[in-house]
Amino acid sequence: MAEHYSSFDRRGWRWLLQRLTAAFLIVVLAFHFMLLHFVNHAAEITFAGSQARMSQVGYFATMLLFLVTATFHGVNGVYNALLNQGLDGTAKRVVLALLVVASAALLLQGTRLALALTGMDVSL
Repeated sequence: MAEHYSSFDRRGWRWLLQRLTAAFLIVVLAFHFMLLHFVNHAAEITFAGSQARMSQVGYFATMLLFLVTATFHGVNGVYNALLNQGLDGTAKRVVLALLVVASAALLLQGTRLALALTGMDVSL
């Protein structure tokens, strides 16, 4: 029988955060689908409506937290999948650096978008 292998150390913080972010994402995705696909149908979604939702502090904070947790969850999952495939040495460090830079760019642009939807000036 094949031996089970995982790069996740079940006592480590990345393993725990992967599970916690998954639980949070399930709840927020359910909220998203309910609000934007069942309460308001796709044809009813407008830019003005998005601005109104993002202007509410609770919604804004939830969406920013959603951005951060989804980014961590996805990048951490990809990184660990690559480690499970045998990535190591210099390639491991290069991939980690690329994923960190890509994550930072995604978080920066996502935050700029969220702030722009509140009507704030986000020009650099």
